[in-house]
Amino acid sequence: MTTDTATTHSAGAGQQPHKFNLADVFETVADSVPERIALSYEGRQISYAELDGLANRVAHLLRDNGIEAADHVSLFLKNSVEHVTSLLGLLKIRAVPVNVNYRYTNSELQYIFDNSDSRGIIVELPEHQRSVATLLPELPQVRTVFVIGGIVDELTAAAADLPESRHVAVVSFADEASASEERDFEPRTGDELYLLYTGGTTGYPKGVMWRHDDFFRKPISGGNPYGDARKDLAEVGSAVKDFGSIAFNIAAPLMHGAASYSLFTFLTLGGRLVLMRDFDPAAIVKGIEDEKIQIILIVGDAMGMPLAEEMERRKDDVDLSSLFSVTSGGAIWSHHNRDRFVAIKPDLLLRDNFGASESGNDGEIMMDDNGNLRVPPTEKMMVVDERLEQIEPGSGDVGYIARIGNVPLGYYKDEEKSARTFPTLPDGRRISVLGDMGTVEPDGSIVFLGRGSQCINTGGEKVYAEEVEAVLHAHPAVADALVVPVPDERYGQRVAAVVRVADGAAEPTLAEIQEHCRESLARYKVPRTVVFVDDVKRTPAGKADYRWAKNTAAASSEPAPA
Repeated sequence: MTTDTATTHSAGAGQQPHKFNLADVFETVADSVPERIALSYEGRQISYAELDGLANRVAHLLRDNGIEAADHVSLFLKNSVEHVTSLLGLLKIRAVPVNVNYRYTNSELQYIFDNSDSRGIIVELPEHQRSVATLLPELPQVRTVFVIGGIVDELTAAAADLPESRHVAVVSFADEASASEERDFEPRTGDELYLLYTGGTTGYPKGVMWRHDDFFRKPISGGNPYGDARKDLAEVGSAVKDFGSIAFNIAAPLMHGAASYSLFTFLTLGGRLVLMRDFDPAAIVKGIEDEKIQIILIVGDAMGMPLAEEMERRKDDVDLSSLFSVTSGGAIWSHHNRDRFVAIKPDLLLRDNFGASESGNDGEIMMDDNGNLRVPPTEKMMVVDERLEQIEPGSGDVGYIARIGNVPLGYYKDEEKSARTFPTLPDGRRISVLGDMGTVEPDGSIVFLGRGSQCINTGGEKVYAEEVEAVLHAHPAVADALVVPVPDERYGQRVAAVVRVADGAAEPTLAEIQEHCRESLARYKVPRTVVFVDDVKRTPAGKADYRWAKNTAAASSEPAPA
């Protein structure tokens, strides 16, 4: 295996500032600690050298089948070794990975494949292949579908039935076994694109455009979340040799920003990633002993509660001594659940990360004795008013929390939302304003007050009220509806609907409402609580009274099963 790419870029490390490309960073680490284990998956141990070789093969498979630099390729995958090698392989040839939520319905999938201008799709599960087969005639830009495992007949038939003017190749991912392991790729610049899809205020996902260099410096903390950012590839390579291998468990789906941030962070540190196909508390607890897991990534209480329950059940017969930290990101993590972890293992370090797809890693958020979420004073954030003027500490004024520094270029194909979310301050600094509201304490710490928009965070998944309301309004028995979050013991929040039945219609059951919603929405967006009222309250201008709706929904009966 050659190492020309990493060597070339290291030679230019003296230039200031150095621009980082994610593939260059990974190759530098692989060359520095080739024998160290990079990935543990279902009993399989893969070294950095082996993972690099597998990623090179995938890169050649992609390139040999029409994927070029700057092409967008959707990863319609659950967690697996192939998910990791596909991601790295795309980066190696300067192509652009597109994360796909595998819980989406066909209409949602069609939107993301089309909106992202994906030229290729990498897919695995038979049911996912059938979704791609159904959508293929409506995706004119797709020219190659790569399939991990057996190819279903429906997909082969769908590709064959396309008009003669259009050809889509269906390629077996297994062909990578005979592809080259050479690292003979064109030089990289650090200006390449990483596209991360996240929810939007209309309910449609938005593609957040990160330059590789900005992605390295912000979401993965400059390659060093425990200290000063790395200055260049030479420093990355030397530091990783001195940094002991940390066993880091990723049970969260790699399709989510928090998991992808952690993946690249710990690959840059030379860590050992213990990857799991699905979230399985029993497997995680067993893995603490078997894999000597040291850090576990969870997504708030949705993962934290069942994990704490399993640890409580097994604490006397499983060796938990290796575990020193549980880290959460992407959802509410309650005091109650944290206390349960500490009761099991008092020396555990608990960390709650604050960040977003549009801002990267903003640091640690803490909960004070009054239950307020608080961020210590930091140069990464400020609070601004509607005129983007900074709010003074101790003023008590409420404003928008703004992230500063290496922010994304914007949203893919949406200049209007990009200008609104990523404005430029009078001094020339670009910031990210996501709708998080807060105040600034006299000491400079920021108190997080919540979302300004009607966003529901259920177990780390974003659900936007307007999207669900539009589907509810399409039900023949629904005259009006509002969708709000209500507290949920496991998921932090659950989706609730307050509904007025249409005149002359019979009141539908909760099951009927849910069945209707599942036709258009991913399952996590479907209301688990529905309250029927005589009238849905709105302002004289017709705007929703969400405060009333929340109070009404919160007083309702228990939710339906998740």
